[in-house]
Amino acid sequence: MKKQIRKIAIATLVGAVLASASWAQSALIDGTVTKVDAAASKITIKHGPIKKLDMDEGMTMVFTAKDKSLLDKVKAGDKVKFDADNVNGQFIVTAIEKAK
Repeated sequence: MKKQIRKIAIATLVGAVLASASWAQSALIDGTVTKVDAAASKITIKHGPIKKLDMDEGMTMVFTAKDKSLLDKVKAGDKVKFDADNVNGQFIVTAIEKAK
């Protein structure tokens, strides 16, 4: 009986982890990089609405990279998925990856 309960608990935990990973992937914002300024830790991205940042319309805007190394992953013209936050009125890219 204990083994069966343990198997159920493990299966439930694995399911929850996979579901949260899937949600995190879908929560990323679609965009296209138009410019990278690594020296200034800035990236310009054309993107659609970003509800979590109260942006109801798509636009092209400049973000600051949380970490300069994020900018090594992309170049102008790349389609990307990214995450961003508003930190004291400054829009920060916290994660970025090339879209598949």
